[in-house]
Amino acid sequence: MLKTRITELFGIERPIVQGGLMWIARAELAAAVANAGGIGFMTALTFPDAEGLRAEIRKCRDMTAKPFGVNLTFLPSLRPIDYPAYIMVCIEEGIKFIETAGRNPEPYMEQIKSAGIKVVHKCTSVRHAVKAEKIGCDVVSIDGFEAAGHPGEDDVTSLVLIPLTRDSISLPIIASGGFADGRGLVGALGLGADGMNMGTRFVATKEAPVHENVKQALVDHDERDTRLIMRTLRNTERVLHNPTVDKVLEIESKGDAKIEDLIPHVSGLVGKEMLDDGDMERGVLAAGQSVGLVRDIPTCRELLDRIMAEAEEIINEKFAQAIS
Repeated sequence: MLKTRITELFGIERPIVQGGLMWIARAELAAAVANAGGIGFMTALTFPDAEGLRAEIRKCRDMTAKPFGVNLTFLPSLRPIDYPAYIMVCIEEGIKFIETAGRNPEPYMEQIKSAGIKVVHKCTSVRHAVKAEKIGCDVVSIDGFEAAGHPGEDDVTSLVLIPLTRDSISLPIIASGGFADGRGLVGALGLGADGMNMGTRFVATKEAPVHENVKQALVDHDERDTRLIMRTLRNTERVLHNPTVDKVLEIESKGDAKIEDLIPHVSGLVGKEMLDDGDMERGVLAAGQSVGLVRDIPTCRELLDRIMAEAEEIINEKFAQAIS
């Protein structure tokens, strides 16, 4: 068993986190990760309103007695979002951990912290991690350039970003971006993190509530099969390569693309249709370079058992040999 500041803070057995995954991080997945010894974060904005989140929290509680959290992402949206209402539901339902991402969560920190909730803020740079510590966050989840979704605009890989963050803050750190197996967990700990976050790897699990075509696509593609879209808008997103992505890149290549030109292709609602019907050519799917390490579709329990066994083998055998 690996005990770190992350396992102690969350009260979990294994230093493995399933972060927010739009439309995917629902009760089924978060509960499966929790029951396997890690911690899952359900994505609040998957639900159209705060009451939808409340129902999902209660559903998750019916599926696990172990800790889980809620992700709140502060990004531009096509619909008005009542963030205080989502936070109030978390408070009323006894959620102990909220993962924030996107914009600075400072405007909502007083409401969250007044309820004793621990805040994990997802950052893509050292300067943002330093700011997160300054405003009172409890944990920093640091996203390297390899990560799915929005990896920021600095293009610094996890190999460099994690130790730089460790040198700059005292908070516990969750490593995110490029992690999918036990080797990654040992690497993350060696670089100064207290645990690792996986997104892409958890999509290809039995419990992930997506079409089987989506899971199989992650198995079939390799580390070269992601693309960066919306770079011209400085809202970069790493996604799995498909014809829709090529169309988005073609529009951007003209040099005058606006968000309105891209919405028909990158809208979250179009992406949700892909997750539901399995049409992998329509819409975009956030995927990290760790897709190259996805080779099967296990249960969350099988995946975490395998990761921990691999990590412990490396620590107990290879490190011991190196020392001797």
